[in-house]
Amino acid sequence: MTMLSSAPESGHSLAQSQPRWQQAMREAVRDPAQLLELLQLPQELLPAARRSAALFGLRVPRGYVARMRKGDVNDPLLRQILPLADEYAQQPGFTQDAVGDLNSARDGGLLHKYHGRALLITTGACAVHCRYCFRRHFPYSEINAGRGSWENALTQIADDPSLSEIILSGGDPLSLNDARLSELSRGLDQIPHLQRLRIHTRTPIVLPERVDAALLEWLARSRLQVVMVVHANHPQELDSYVASAAAQLAEAGVTLLNQSVLLRGVNDNAEVLTELSKRLFKLRIFPYYLHLLDKVQGAGHFDVPEKTAQILWQTMAESLPGYLLPKLAREEAGAASKTLLGFANT
Repeated sequence: MTMLSSAPESGHSLAQSQPRWQQAMREAVRDPAQLLELLQLPQELLPAARRSAALFGLRVPRGYVARMRKGDVNDPLLRQILPLADEYAQQPGFTQDAVGDLNSARDGGLLHKYHGRALLITTGACAVHCRYCFRRHFPYSEINAGRGSWENALTQIADDPSLSEIILSGGDPLSLNDARLSELSRGLDQIPHLQRLRIHTRTPIVLPERVDAALLEWLARSRLQVVMVVHANHPQELDSYVASAAAQLAEAGVTLLNQSVLLRGVNDNAEVLTELSKRLFKLRIFPYYLHLLDKVQGAGHFDVPEKTAQILWQTMAESLPGYLLPKLAREEAGAASKTLLGFANT
C-alpha cells in the first residue's frame, strides 16, 4: 500500500516484532493538524476539527488517507473522518443510544435484539473513527466481552440454545489480535447449537493489511460457517489492496457481504451507489444493506431524508440486477427486525 511517511511512535525493535497491520494502526493519524497538513487542506478547519475531536477522537490509517484527494475538502473519504463543528449541533430525534443497544444488553458483553442471533461486543477499538458512528457514545467500559477472558460471554451463549449465530462487533473485532480472536473462535466452535459466525468489520476496507496469514488461518479453521460483513460507503475506498484482501478472504471460504450507510455529501447519489455495487461484486463482495443513518447525537449533518433515500434506491433498482441491489433499511430501537424501505421488481 502507498503509505504516507511518519516517524514510528516507539522503538524499532517493537515495530519489528509486531505484525504489519498493528504497526499501521499505531501510526494512524490522530492529530487534526497532521491530517490537514498531509492533505494540503486549509488551516481554517483546524479549530473546529480539534474541538470536535475532543468529543470523539480522530483516528484514520495512513493508507486510507492516501486514497483521499489532496486539497479537496469535499472528498467523500475525508468527509467520513474529518471532525466538524456540525457535530456540536443538537437535532431533535438524535440521541446517544440511537438503536437501543443498552436495552438489549446482557451479561458477558452480549446484545440480543433479534431471534436466533446475538451480537458480541468484543472491543471498543476501531482502525478508523467514522464521524457517523452509531456507537460513538457507547459505554465500552461497562459492556465489553473482551475486557478479560471470554468465559462469561461463552457461558451466556452456551446456555441459550435458541442462538444459532453469533455476530462479532465492537468497536471493530479485527482490531483485536489473532491470538485473542482464535481463542474466542475455539470457544464458539465448542457450542453445539451454533452454526454461523458473523464478523462485522470495516478494517479490511480501511486497513487491508489486517488480512494476513494468521487471520486467514483461524478463519479457515473454524467449524462454523463464517460470514464477514464489511463496510464500504464509496467506490473510491475499493483500491487494489482492498481487492487483494477480499480475494484472500473469499479463497479461505469466507462469505463476503457489504453494508453501507447513506451519508449526505458522501454517497447520496444513485450513480455513486450503483458503481459501488458493481465494484463490490467484482471483488466477490455482495451488496447487503444500504442503511439510513442511525440518528446518533453528533451525526445529524450526514442525514438523508427517507423519501430521498427511496428515490435513490429506486433509481438503482432500475439499472441493477436484483443480486446487486442492497436492501434499503432502517434500524429502529426495540423492533423485531430491520425495517425495509425499498421495494422494486428485480
